[in-house]
Parts: sequence; structure tokens; C-alpha cells
Amino acid sequence: MGKDYCRKKQGEKRMSRNRETRGLTPITAEVIVVGAGAAGLMCAIEAGKRGRSVLVLERNDKPGRKIGISGGGRCNFTNIHTTAENFISGNKNFHRSALSGYTPADSIELVERHGIRYHEKKLGQLFCDGSSGEILKMLGRESEKAGVEVRLNCQLSSIRKKDRFLLESNLGSMTCESLVIASGGLSIPKIGATGFGHGIAKQFGLRVTELRPGLVPLTLERPWAELSGVSVEAEVRCGKTGFRENILFTHRGLSGPAILQISNYWKGKEPMTVNLLPDKQARELLVAERQTNKELKTVLGQYLPQRFVQQWCMRSASSRPMNRYSTLELEEIAQRLHRWEIHPADTEGYAKAEVTLGGVDTGELSSKTMESRRVPGLYFIGEVVDVTGWLGGYNFQWAWASGHAAGQFV
Repeated sequence: MGKDYCRKKQGEKRMSRNRETRGLTPITAEVIVVGAGAAGLMCAIEAGKRGRSVLVLERNDKPGRKIGISGGGRCNFTNIHTTAENFISGNKNFHRSALSGYTPADSIELVERHGIRYHEKKLGQLFCDGSSGEILKMLGRESEKAGVEVRLNCQLSSIRKKDRFLLESNLGSMTCESLVIASGGLSIPKIGATGFGHGIAKQFGLRVTELRPGLVPLTLERPWAELSGVSVEAEVRCGKTGFRENILFTHRGLSGPAILQISNYWKGKEPMTVNLLPDKQARELLVAERQTNKELKTVLGQYLPQRFVQQWCMRSASSRPMNRYSTLELEEIAQRLHRWEIHPADTEGYAKAEVTLGGVDTGELSSKTMESRRVPGLYFIGEVVDVTGWLGGYNFQWAWASGHAAGQFV
């Protein structure tokens, strides 16, 4: 502990001397992290604990803008069921190392250490009882304790590398030994999201995979606008992948957890199928009512929202007394209930997307350290990397884990 404490104090003195001479001399730090989000702050904190002098640069006027709005303002900070299978990447094994090095148990331990109360909402998703602000305060306290300096409203104009990295900004010139890009992806541009990190990767010759909106609502050519706000529990499938949660009708198309999840797997062409009665055998339910004079919409209304049933019957199957259907007709209706086919027109784009699919090609990075294989000292972490988690706290866990991994080596 003594050596670590001395290294930390030496780092603080270096940063202090640099602040005193920043008029003409570039601001110098051992580590500069670009982006004060979950991944960037975690990396900075871990590096600071090792006694490194760390400077975090944030283009917004406050850190953690995305943290603040996440989880409806309560920050879904992890998922207790996190595994490598909950992520999409060009390399399905790349993220295993970081995720094993910093687990949901570690995230929970950190939150509990700061006295933050939380609860499991569903499916392993952990939310703050209070607000996302508690997570931001936690990161602020940890940063201060580790001697990390955060500078806001910083606009970078160029990054070059000779022996060290040289950054030019509206706050002046800066140099560092290790440069960490934690600037996020393209999702939610209204809070400052840009393609900055992808541009830096390309500048230094690193490959960037195809980018597209992820965890995003879908639009329909013929939206069910009259059902806007109606939610139906269902299983939605695209190809071999399926998710069972609620789907939500919107003025433009479909949203809700099941749709956001499946949007990561929709490539823009193939149709999706919706099982509206995943726990039932529709054929048996319908045939059992065949001798009655109940209308089809009355029978289906026992299992599905009435507003939805009325519209579905209008579009997919006329509603008449059950004793006026043949067995074959009921079997066809049952099949449509279990395999209702929808053809999305598009996504609602990055403005409504929670994450960005794709990013810096994992083949360019060390899975252990997150360092570039081509450019020593250059690291990429968090959403800017081609690793995207499911809805429900998985992307936060990736941010913590990738930031923690890089923080041990920068």
C-alpha cells in the first residue's frame, strides 16, 4: 500500500506542476481518457489506483450523460445473469476475458460499498432504488479518491503520435503515454454522441466494422397507430433468435423490450414472426369453442388485450361466431396466432437507439488489455468497440468490464 500511495502522490504532483505551466507548455499526463462515461471513468479510476496520473476529457458540460438517462433515470447498472452469450460481436469470444475479470458481483460490491440501494426488476436486471445520479456520485467519489482529473467542455481538434500522443483542443495542447478512447457510439446524438472514436480508429489504420442502430424501435409501412400504447406479451423471432417479452405498439411501428432485443438481429430484409400465445395451444383453444356462438374476438379477448384483438381480427382474420368456422379455418387462424408475420420497414435510427452495433474491429485489439495491436499505447473500450450487449444491463457490464481491463495496463 505504501508504494502505491507514493506513486499516486507523485502522479498528483506531476499533474499539479503541469497545471501551473499550462500557458505555453502542453498539459502532460501519463494517461488521457477521452470520454467520461461508464467505461472511461472505470478505466481512469483503475489506472489512478495504480498511481498513474490520469486526465479524463469530456466534450459535454457534465460527465456521464448517458448514465443519467439510462434505465428510465434509475440506471440498470448490471445484469446478474451476464455471460458472453448475451453479446453480439464479430468475435464471439473476444469479450470473455474482460467479462471474467470484472463480473456482476464486482459491480454489485462497488454499488453496495457506496450504500446505494438497488432492486432486481426482472430477468436479472438491477436498478437503483433511487436515481442514476447515485451512480454518477459514486463514480465521482471513486475518481477523486484515485486522483483522477476530469475536464469538461473539451473539444478535441486533432490527435497525433510520435514518442507520445499529442492532443490539440480548445483547452490547449496535451500529451500522454497512454491514450484511451471511450467516446461511445452514435446512439442518442442529442446527448452528444458522435462517431469520434470510430474516426480516431480509422485515422490510426484500425478497421471499423459496419455500424447500425441497436436496441432500437422498428417502423412499419402500415403502422397500427390506433393501438399506440398497447402492450402484448409475446415471443418475437428473427431467424434462429427469439426473445419473449412485451411488444409495444407505437404511432410509427413497434417497440418494447422484445422488439428492442430482436432489432439487434434484424438486418433490414427478412420478416419477423410473433407468437402471440407462447404459453397456449391456439388450435385447442379455438376448437374447444367451435360449437358456441361466441365471436372469435370474444374468445381471443380472454388471452390478449381487447384493443389488439379487435384490430388483429380486422386485419388478419374476420371475427364471426365460432360455430361458423370450419376446423380448417380455425387451424389457419391458430397458425397465424403462433406465427404472425411482420415486415419492418426500417428502424427509428440512432436518435432512438440505445446502443450502436459494430465498432472498432476486435481483431485490432488485445482481449486482455484492450490495447491496439498496431499502435502501442492506444486503447479502445466500451461502446466504441464491436461488442454489443442485450437489453437489460449487459452493456453497462461491458462498459465496467472493458474499462477495468484497460485500467490495469494503461
